[in-house]
Amino acid sequence: MTNRQIKSLMCIAVVMAAGLGVAAPPAAAAGRRVHPGDSIQDAVNAARPGDIITVMPGTYYENVLITKRLTLRGFGARTVIKPPITQAAPAAPAAPAVPAVPAVPAVPAVPAAPVAPATPVAPVAPAVPTTPDSSSDEEDGETRAAQSAPAASLSEATACSQADTGICVMGTPEQSVEGVRIRSLTVSGFKRNGIWASYTDRLSVERVISENNGTWGIAQERSTRGVFRGNIARDNAESGIFIANTVAREGGATDTLGAVVRRNTLTGNRIGVTVRRVRNLSVSGNLLTGNCGGVFVVGDEGEPGAGAMTIRGNRIHENNKFCKGNSRLPDIQGVGIVLTGAEETVVRGNSIRGNVGASPLSGGILLFKSFVGATNTDNVIQDNVVRDNQPADLANQGTGSGNRFVGNRCGTSVPAGMC
Repeated sequence: MTNRQIKSLMCIAVVMAAGLGVAAPPAAAAGRRVHPGDSIQDAVNAARPGDIITVMPGTYYENVLITKRLTLRGFGARTVIKPPITQAAPAAPAAPAVPAVPAVPAVPAVPAAPVAPATPVAPVAPAVPTTPDSSSDEEDGETRAAQSAPAASLSEATACSQADTGICVMGTPEQSVEGVRIRSLTVSGFKRNGIWASYTDRLSVERVISENNGTWGIAQERSTRGVFRGNIARDNAESGIFIANTVAREGGATDTLGAVVRRNTLTGNRIGVTVRRVRNLSVSGNLLTGNCGGVFVVGDEGEPGAGAMTIRGNRIHENNKFCKGNSRLPDIQGVGIVLTGAEETVVRGNSIRGNVGASPLSGGILLFKSFVGATNTDNVIQDNVVRDNQPADLANQGTGSGNRFVGNRCGTSVPAGMC
């Protein structure tokens, strides 16, 4: 058989395989495209586990709920997800223009038609607006997100979707949703959160811009092995990135099994990064500037305690925005890194400069007394450059034990002698 015959047979085999659907399915499963005017949610609903959904440049006015393994990717600042324009519905009253139809009164001869007015009973639909009872009360952002406390008649997924969050990734207590990837999207202007995740494993959020949201930029609870890398979270009302055990109730710290917060840019938020009641993660290589506070590590008296994490190689400069205090925290301004109720946490090799304020939390690196009585124990503060922070570069408050300050380059400390 000649080479030409062999090649010919190979071509025929490929064509037949494609015709029989042998090669086609993988290609079909691999990708879906969404264009402006299309619904991202429709594409998500139709996707099979493992699909890649590419959201083309444009602005999309919707909330997106993900409950299966897939990749959602866009084109960075050119792919923007914003709140649905349902508020514009009130403009519907302009519909009264329809009353112009009364011109049809010429037809009054058909009196029965007036019965149609009964149709206006449709306005009963407004009862649906009661769904807002998914709790619109603004609670302290550092303690909980109201949307995670599901209404009795709603699943958590529905509650999140209705809570005016941009993208919700929701598993269940029985089954985490695994391997969701969110890439290169902008999520902007939502009443609550840009991205919210609950009961997830290996969630990956990369190169996302989350801005001007009413609570958190990117948030995760009750989840493991999350990766948050290369994102921009700016001008969010609470934390740019927030990782917690759970926001619905108290409890011991969750082992995140190695969650990663790396190389993000966090600016203009209340707090750049908050890790609350979690263990076993790293916060590294991030830029935090222009927030009220840089990094908060928050624990309580629950068991296991929060900590066993690494905060390393971050640039935390001039976080001097002023944020009014709330029922749990005093005013926040000029805060570099705060540990409160943390244990076995390593803070190493960070550059912390020019964080200046008059709050009890102000300064470079602060071990702060917990409001619920939990102490900071066995933490290591080592080899950091901590300069020009006020009232002090380093401060150790409270009654914790085993905390060590080693090899830091700083000018002032409370108590004195740690520099």
